[in-house]
Amino acid sequence: MIRFFGACLAFALTFATASHGQVETPVLSPRPDAQPGKPQAQPPRPAQAPRSQPPSAQAQPSRAQASAPAQGQIKFGLAGPFTGQNAAFGAQLKNGAEQAIADINAAGGILRQKIAVSVGDDASDARQGVSVANRFASTGVKFVIGHFNSGVTIPASDVYNESAILVVSPASTNPKVTERSLWNVFRTCGRDDQQGIVAGDYIRKVYKGRKIAVVHDKTTYGQGLAEETRNALAASGIIEVLYESINVGTKDFGALVTKIKASGAELVYFGGTHVEAALLLRQMRDLGVSAVLMGADGITDDDFASIAGPAAEGTLMTYAPDPRKRPEAADVVARFRAGNFEPHAYTLYSYAAVEIIKQAAEAAQSLEPRKVAMVMRSGRAFKTVIGDITFDIKGDITRPDYVMYVWKKDATGKITYVQID
Repeated sequence: MIRFFGACLAFALTFATASHGQVETPVLSPRPDAQPGKPQAQPPRPAQAPRSQPPSAQAQPSRAQASAPAQGQIKFGLAGPFTGQNAAFGAQLKNGAEQAIADINAAGGILRQKIAVSVGDDASDARQGVSVANRFASTGVKFVIGHFNSGVTIPASDVYNESAILVVSPASTNPKVTERSLWNVFRTCGRDDQQGIVAGDYIRKVYKGRKIAVVHDKTTYGQGLAEETRNALAASGIIEVLYESINVGTKDFGALVTKIKASGAELVYFGGTHVEAALLLRQMRDLGVSAVLMGADGITDDDFASIAGPAAEGTLMTYAPDPRKRPEAADVVARFRAGNFEPHAYTLYSYAAVEIIKQAAEAAQSLEPRKVAMVMRSGRAFKTVIGDITFDIKGDITRPDYVMYVWKKDATGKITYVQID
């Protein structure tokens, strides 16, 4: 019997060695929290096949994973005249939007999506603006900040409408921009029919009974603004003694200045932008015409005084209350100035446009432009560097946004625009 059992044991050991190579004795690793001298718990029994668990019991991402920024990007387009004679205004739009985007990206983006930027130079030309719009559409841009000129924004916004792109203009003031029942068009600035009323009312009060001339540059913005002001004057019983137009790019205004002088005008209202306004003013003074020049938001840049020289002093202008003086803008203005850029005119309006899109997207919990537009038209107030902004159903801001300014020397001797109290 003993020989029989010994033979069986030898057979079993031989089979085990042939099947697994060697016979191992399992070693239990100590638990990380085991202490010397203390008996360790026995290993648990092998786990059975796991049962399906309710969602609340399944593994959840860690807090760090849940808050980690997404890898995707949302595409913004920045459009304006970055070359040409209106490049100063293009710089305002671009710097304002880029600073806002940098600040938002640094804080995590919009709905955990970082903003990628595409820049399009329209050079204040309608055809080039349409080309920029088509390029934005073909590259997946969803939101556009721009354009500057009303005559560019209007045709470009048709492309954006067809391509489901939301556009916010910081500077296009012609009423037609938002009078076409387009779901995708907004602006953070006011309208020329509002601006014309403010200009007309000031002229009526201060220049009552005196001769007024009206000149415009034939653009959608310039002519539209001149006509709105002209209508406001007519409503007060004031008829201009001279109504003339010029072409953008004109350098010699001798013939026009001669007509102004002959008309006896004491105030010349100009609908257009800063370059032509400054050149016209200089030539008026050179030819002995002392009439006051009155412009609008299209001359709100230091380049106006640089071109006009000392003649700029005394020029009147309509524009919004200076956003640089708002407490909400203090930190942003300081950052611009630290970078040696003065945030004139539409810089902060451009910054605000980006802020509004961010807030609307977060309220909608979507980056789909139509859903964002619905929130923007809902009557919701948006907190921005230019104050609280609410849009009406057309996409216009609901607050009155124009006051009077005069260009004069500041404490340093620099000629700049100062609000008339």
